[in-house]
Amino acid sequence: MITVIANLKGGTGKSTITFNLSLWVAKNCNTYVSVYDLDPQATLTDALEIRAEDGHAPVITPSNDVSLLAKEGVKSECIIDIGMADQRSMEVAISQADRVVVPIGPSSADVWSTQRFLKMISDISNKKKLEVFGFMNRADTHHNVRETDEAYEAMKTLSGITMLDARVYQRTIYRRSFSEGMAVFELDPRSKATEEINTLGKALYKI
Repeated sequence: MITVIANLKGGTGKSTITFNLSLWVAKNCNTYVSVYDLDPQATLTDALEIRAEDGHAPVITPSNDVSLLAKEGVKSECIIDIGMADQRSMEVAISQADRVVVPIGPSSADVWSTQRFLKMISDISNKKKLEVFGFMNRADTHHNVRETDEAYEAMKTLSGITMLDARVYQRTIYRRSFSEGMAVFELDPRSKATEEINTLGKALYKI
């Protein structure tokens, strides 16, 4: 299965989710995982290189060549991090994908941007049956802050996307996971972040 992690808006945490989710799948789904970093910033590649240099297993070596994508999906789970700066790669990845997973930040601007992105997905897929899932990412941790709930409710009114109940919150450990080349569940198996990634992974991979 080819899963694209994408959103039109920058700063939604796509690379962080791709990093943690790919390692979660490798651990829990008993399958080979291939990862594509199609974001020109190559943040995901940097984090995976740190992981390899520090000797953490499994080692995942990302591909940056979208032309190889047509060969994926048969023998493996494939997860793709896309940056909108590379329009061609984005179009190729979405056209090849089985599904698109959209991290959405807790703001009206994120909702508006995602609405435009859904139209873009529809145009690229050209009526191909493509699952599109959304979830709230970098959600507010304070219970009195309502932006996350409000953005979630707004997203549920949009067509062309299925909103997951899973939420990933704004936590320091996600930044640490990148800088140390380790998934949050490797850094602290009992953390709230570990629970969040477990919930997201189970919702997407039905285990």
